[in-house]
Amino acid sequence: MEQVKTRSVEPQQRFTLPEVTWEDLREPGAYVERGSGDLYRIPKEALIPGGSTIIHKESVGASRLVQISRNPFVTTLEARLRCAQHNIEPNF
Repeated sequence: MEQVKTRSVEPQQRFTLPEVTWEDLREPGAYVERGSGDLYRIPKEALIPGGSTIIHKESVGASRLVQISRNPFVTTLEARLRCAQHNIEPNF
């Protein structure tokens, strides 16, 4: 008799999302601030060298941004799901 192994749960591929500071932000995408859970959509136009800065944030503490998608216009539902997959509590 041939023995058959089955798995009730397939292993998932785990990966970490890129995490940057505001100063190191170089790539467009959708980012979630780790501390607050706020979502920031950064289009490529916001990162043009020499261009006018679109986003201004002042804070005493250092904030870390987690890139949840390279697409700045990812749907809110998909963004929330990615946060859940990576144990980030969304605030949007």
